Amino acid sequence: MFAFTTLMILAHCCGFISCVFLFQQSPHAFEHKDIFILAGQSNMAGRGGVKNRNWDHIIPPECSSKPTILRLTATLMWEEAHEPLHEDMDPNKTCGVGPGLAFANSLLGRNPSIGVIGLVPCAFGGSSIEQWKRGSKLYNRLIKRAEAALLDGGQIRALLWYQGENDTINKSDAELYKMRSEEFFIDIRTDLASPTLPIVQVALASALGPYIDIVRKAQLGIDLPNVTCVDAKGLELMEDGVHLKTSAQVCLGKMLADAFLCLRLV
Repeated sequence: MFAFTTLMILAHCCGFISCVFLFQQSPHAFEHKDIFILAGQSNMAGRGGVKNRNWDHIIPPECSSKPTILRLTATLMWEEAHEPLHEDMDPNKTCGVGPGLAFANSLLGRNPSIGVIGLVPCAFGGSSIEQWKRGSKLYNRLIKRAEAALLDGGQIRALLWYQGENDTINKSDAELYKMRSEEFFIDIRTDLASPTLPIVQVALASALGPYIDIVRKAQLGIDLPNVTCVDAKGLELMEDGVHLKTSAQVCLGKMLADAFLCLRLV
């Protein structure tokens, strides 16, 4: 009798461990995911807490991990999301805290009906809008990752876009920014077969060149349906004067969540 009871306990424990193991290996078992694509350049990839190429590993509670917030890895597997979200997607730079997890946590707190959030990191530091045009390496990578994210269920709810610092260097690039970004948004919607896909873009908080006002005017002036803009101007920057501090990334994540929820109400 004792041996039988012992075997039953072991079987129960092994079954529990197996379930945990399967969850860790296959969190994509959640078929009903709200999927969000994160794209752009370094401030979307996250540089919060990074100094001299070293990340301080300080994660604010607003960016904490949860079993119901997943990220798509570089190898196209779902796992529990954690900072830095872009660690394997922007591998040539040191990634830190970005807006993605703060966005997801804020969204879950504001809208309990959302069950599981799937984040798809696609940002790449130092990229210009021209490098995101249809057919480019970054564009094709985004489409591939978005399609992979849909394979086991879920729906793409929005594209979160923060890019433009590189396009402030040359006046010609700044002047073409509005046209290029509108073409990018239209192409993304076409290739994802989602003509009304909500897009939340960020107006620049900083720049690498002198033409920030031209790019910001373009970002704030885009007039496409279901495209909205949150203004990062005034958010606190790191010592480099370009990248958002961790606290600013948390604030931006909440702003993105608010903007997305407003889009859904329209």
